[in-house]
This record gives sequence, C-alpha cells and structure tokens, in this order.
Amino acid sequence: MTLSTEVTVIYKALYRKWRPLSFDDVISQPHITTILKNQIKNGRTAHAYLFTGSRGTGKTTCARIFAKAVNCPGESEGNPCLECDICHDADSSALSDIIEIDAASNNGVDDIRDLRDGAVYTPERCKYKIYIIDEVHMLSPSAFNALLKIMEEPPEYVKFILATTEVHKVPATITSRCQRFDFRRILPEDIKNRLLYIAGQENLSLDENAAALIAKLSDGGMRDALSLLDQCAAYSDKIDLDVVSSAAGIAGRDHLFEIIEASVQKRPGDALEVADRLYSMSKDMQKLCVELTEQFRNMMLMKVCPEKSGLLACMPDETQRLKSLSDKLELNEILSKITILQECNEKIGRALNKRVEFEMCLIKLCTRQILQKPLDNTANYDKIKQSDSSRTSAAPEPASVSQAVSEPEEQVKPAADMSKLKPSDFKPLAEWTAILEEFTRICPSVSGALAGSKAFVHKNIMLIDTPNRFFLKLFKVKDNVHQLNKAIQSVMGKPYVIKARCTAADKEEKKADMLIEKAINSGIETAVE
Repeated sequence: MTLSTEVTVIYKALYRKWRPLSFDDVISQPHITTILKNQIKNGRTAHAYLFTGSRGTGKTTCARIFAKAVNCPGESEGNPCLECDICHDADSSALSDIIEIDAASNNGVDDIRDLRDGAVYTPERCKYKIYIIDEVHMLSPSAFNALLKIMEEPPEYVKFILATTEVHKVPATITSRCQRFDFRRILPEDIKNRLLYIAGQENLSLDENAAALIAKLSDGGMRDALSLLDQCAAYSDKIDLDVVSSAAGIAGRDHLFEIIEASVQKRPGDALEVADRLYSMSKDMQKLCVELTEQFRNMMLMKVCPEKSGLLACMPDETQRLKSLSDKLELNEILSKITILQECNEKIGRALNKRVEFEMCLIKLCTRQILQKPLDNTANYDKIKQSDSSRTSAAPEPASVSQAVSEPEEQVKPAADMSKLKPSDFKPLAEWTAILEEFTRICPSVSGALAGSKAFVHKNIMLIDTPNRFFLKLFKVKDNVHQLNKAIQSVMGKPYVIKARCTAADKEEKKADMLIEKAINSGIETAVE
C-alpha cells in the first residue's frame, strides 16, 4: 500500500511577500533610511523613535528592519545580514525580543502596564529588546501616562519605535522624548517601477500604463498599490488599463472624457447617459466624482502653469486630450466646476441616494453659468453716490428709504421700460430662499441684513425689498455688493437688472403690490455682473 502526501501551498499576498527586508529595499525614503543606517553603523541609536506618515509608506517596515539590524551580529553598513538566526527568526515573527503591539486593539492602561513590567527583564537572545507600537495615537490618556513613565528612564537594553498616521494625537510629552521621522508619500514613478519589477518576478503581464494608473490610484502607498496589483492579477492574466479600471471599480478613462466633453459643450443629457451606464456597471459614484475632480485639476494646472507638466496627475497619452478641452474653457469656469465637484463629494457620502446627488452635480457642471471677472466699477459707484446725495436733499417719505445694489449697468439692460411696468407684472421669486442660503454661505457676517427680505422678478429684472435699514450701510461696501451678486448668479445661472429698496416694516407697506410699486418708482437701476 502506497501512501501519498499532498503539499498544500498557501498563497501569500504580494504586499507581504515583497515587503522590504533591508533599508536598501525601501523606496522613496532615503532621508530616513540613510540616517538610521548611519546610527546603527556608528552605534549611536536613540532609545525611542517616532515614525509618522500616511498609510503604506514604510513605517512599520522600517521599524522591523531597524529592530533586526540593531540586533544582527553580522550587520553590514547599517543593514541586517538576512542570513543569521536572528534575522530569520525576526522575519518569521519568532523572535521574542522584538515585540509588536497594535495600539488600536491594545490601548488600555493595563496593556501598557504589562509592557512596563516586561521591560525590566533582559533580552533572551538579542542585545536590545525592541517594542514596536503601531497606531500609537489610539492609546488612551492613561495608557500614554503609563508609557511616559517607562520612556523617561528606560533600561539601557530597551528601545521603543512608535508608528502613527495621526501624529497630532500623540501627546507632546511623548513626542519630545523621541527622534521623529516623517515618511513621505511614495513617488508615483517609484511605485510604477517597483510594480513592474515585482510583476516581472511573478511572471505577470503588466502594461506600463496600467502600472502608472495603479501608482496613481494608490495615492503614495506601496501597500495599496501591491494589493491592487494582486486584485488585478486575479482578474486577468494580462493586466492593462481596462483591467485596472474594472478591478478598482473606477470609470474607464474614455468615460471620464465623455463627461468632461459634455460639461464643456453644455450637454447635460449626454453626461447623465454616461453616468447611467456607469451606474449599471456598479461603478462607485463617489469615486467617479473624485476622478473628475482630479481631471479638472489637471486642466486648471494647464491653464495656470503649462510649463510645469510634472504637477499633472494623468496618463501621458491623456495630456493632449486634456489640453484641447482646457483651451475651450476660461480659468474661472474650470475653478467653478472644481467647486461644484468638491461640494458634491462632501454631500455624497451623507446622501441617501448617491446616484441622484451625482446626477444633480452633473447637471450643474453642464448648465451652470460662470461668473465673469469683475470689472472696475468706480465710475458706477460715483453715479450712485451722486444719486444718493440728490435724493437726500429732497424730502423723503417718513417710513421708507430706497437704495440700489450696484454692479455695472452696461452689462445687463432691462427687458422693458421700467416706467411702464405694473406691480402685477412681477411674480414672487421662489429661489430667493436658496439665494439667501448661498449668500449666507459666502458672506455670513453680512447676510443677516437681508433677513425677512423678499424678491420679485419680471423677465430679467429683479426687485429686492428688505425691512432692515442697516442694509443701506452694509451694501454701500463694494465687496458686499459683489458677494450678493455672486450668490444671485450662482443660483439663478444668469445676470439680472437689480432694483433694491429698504422699507420700514409697517403694516401698510407689507402688501406686495405696494412694495413692488415703490421699488419700480425708486428710479435706480443696476445690473449684476
């Protein structure tokens, strides 16, 4: 009888398999690895270190390499030899003198007391006992106090390495006792080259543009990049741009440009059709919003500093396409579209229906009129001041005062002779509440002057009435006027001829017809830019 044994091979994730084992393998952090190697080589290591930076930049990896190197008997130029028993056991997490603690799940004072009690015992096999505390910012205040006690005067054979993504949450009493190293986001070019190397070693067919896209999506984190590469490898044997887009759940690049072109050409229907197609493919609407923001950012940079191509975050073959689209827009239009997308991104996370929120955003992108650059209105304001002076000399009505909200008259003309208009021609403005909300967001310190105000419209003429006399003083300031006009055009999407009036809030003048009639007869016309 023959017995057969089957060996089960357990797959190891790429980010674990290709974790750097020496300082020379760590990418994009030479300012840190050089210092640590020199300290180890010269025997001048500190008793406590604080490693900070975003996820996947090498904090825990460097902590493990440091723990190996400082204890390795065959250390060479600050790097561990990777051949001795100390290095092998450290790599397999079997070395009892290197203790890793996850502060996210061991954040109580009792956990740190156990650490403090164990620190009094000398190392079993190594020269130093190393405590690596990951996500140290998660410790409770009492745990931090307990840690501080042992960090103040640790045994000479104990060293601490604290790692965190939120250094501002670590007490100053702790940071002041550590040597701090800030890990930078890994450069996209470095991530791309590393991915291509690993793909070659793993016999994966990885397109260079696909590697660049993975590097871009990883946002400076090598672990995220390798996890996405792992996911793509399971999706298809040949990894190209389409595979990366599908595996990552993002929009294909052509879909992005279809939406951008629709916004440039003011075709909301086309943009909504693309969004519907992507939604049916289970694309994440919030990710799509972020991708669009990044592409409009590229267009903004092309307008502002076309010579700084290194600032662009796009694929090489997309540059010319983005350039042709940016040439069709003014800079303030691009900035406005970025603002719309950022507002959508803030709301979409809380929205009950993300699809509807994103569709509303697309409609704004494709239809919203953009504010033009303000003109010099000095002459206009002089005319208004003269008009105010002439009215002051006449006997005013005891219960009312008129005032214009001023912007350049030349830009918008009344659609009809104001003297021929009747109160019945004007209808209450339903969007006035939305305008006041937008004005409150833009200029909260002044918006209170319009509390209780009303607005009426006829064609391209808008009448504003407020019972607040303080309105007159505040809106003599040019910037306040400009901010109000900005709010009006932001909501209405087009400029209006504005006639404004401040009336005393007596019962008789609360009648809409009388308010409108007095506003019509106030004799002052101005236009929103």
